[in-house]
Amino acid sequence: MRVLYVILFILFLQACATKKYTKAHLLPEGIKSATQEVYDTSNHQRKLLHKKEITFTKNGRIKYSKTFDSNGNLLQETEKKLWFTVERYPNKDSYYCKTRWKPNQRERISCYTKKRYKQNESIYHYNKNGSIDKIADNFETFNTRQFHYSNNELSKIVITGKDNKPIDELAINCIEKDENGTCLKHTRISNKTGKKQEILISPRYK
Repeated sequence: MRVLYVILFILFLQACATKKYTKAHLLPEGIKSATQEVYDTSNHQRKLLHKKEITFTKNGRIKYSKTFDSNGNLLQETEKKLWFTVERYPNKDSYYCKTRWKPNQRERISCYTKKRYKQNESIYHYNKNGSIDKIADNFETFNTRQFHYSNNELSKIVITGKDNKPIDELAINCIEKDENGTCLKHTRISNKTGKKQEILISPRYK
């Protein structure tokens, strides 16, 4: 029984140690929910790619989310459970994602189906302030995304392959902020393809 309590305590510490989504994405404390819209603005167009509705826990993690395509069809919904997160899809099996805390400001996030088939796995590296330093794919592409900041704002993402050679670089520019410091509108431009995206975030604090 004593061993069981120790195991449960360790699991509890691991759950509490996971990084906050709000800090990782430079969102302010006290945000309750948000809507995110991603548009393709390449070739002088403005086409909605997908829309995501997010509800946060009191400590800044995602409690529940829904992602829709441009026609309003549900693409994915996530729900935070005690020890894992469920990702549900309309046309395929649900994923069950576990986060394991690792030393040196790292997390390993692995997703499986109910039949325990692994679907993806990434290693998240964080800076001391909780923002993302880099994300390494550990299952499919083995690419790494390195996050760079300027004046406490995300300024670019450098994508490298398994051989550490550059694949692409995304230039990021915040266009508009609110009084709480949330970037309401930012752009991303691919150095390789020239593809442009515009991301809008509508936060709610009450």
